[in-house]
Amino acid sequence: MSNAAPLMPKATAVWLVENTSLTFDQIADFCKLHPLEVKGIADGEVAQGIKGLDPITTNQLSRDQLDKAQADPEYRLQLADARHSVPEAKPKKGPRYTPVSKRQDRPNAILWLVRNHAELKDAAIMRLVGTTKSTIQSVRERTHWNSPHLQPMDPVTLGLCSQIDLDLEVQRAAKEKPAPAQEHATLLPASETTQPKPQPEADTSSEPKKREAPIDVDSVFAKLGGGKRSE
Repeated sequence: MSNAAPLMPKATAVWLVENTSLTFDQIADFCKLHPLEVKGIADGEVAQGIKGLDPITTNQLSRDQLDKAQADPEYRLQLADARHSVPEAKPKKGPRYTPVSKRQDRPNAILWLVRNHAELKDAAIMRLVGTTKSTIQSVRERTHWNSPHLQPMDPVTLGLCSQIDLDLEVQRAAKEKPAPAQEHATLLPASETTQPKPQPEADTSSEPKKREAPIDVDSVFAKLGGGKRSE
């Protein structure tokens, strides 16, 4: 069974219900709808106001296949190969769309991101949650109108973003974060590093001193008094 669906599946199902004798299962399989949804189309409860689209005139189904399927309820229709390749639509860049039912949870998700991933910039939070810069600022500064009742909640758990998207933004923020400045020792000027160190003065006291002769008392008195001292 092919996963490709015809153009305008419901309009094609409307045409097949109105113009063929195919079973609900055959139409559902070809249009990639639920059999109960096809039954609702037949009962007029679903796809009201939708004009049927002929898959044969749009070259999505051959007449031979249709005849074979009407003759055999077990036969499954196959979508014909497209004659022209349709370029794949590129997703538009812009803020993430948030369902209305989950928009009330965005302030809680912002508070969780601000507390647990302070490295994330406002632009990253905007991409993850689909919010505005003013809302992020009000949550940061606790000026949001519902600040007293806000509770930090994981945006992945809330379904506002995927874990892969969150991890990518955290890794990107870590790469953009400047590395801490390293302390470098102050270099001495060249005049100080190239100046020769002063040499210690020679110690002249290491030379042997002449031994002084003992004092002759008699010679001293002879010089002073001109004679020997009396005993």
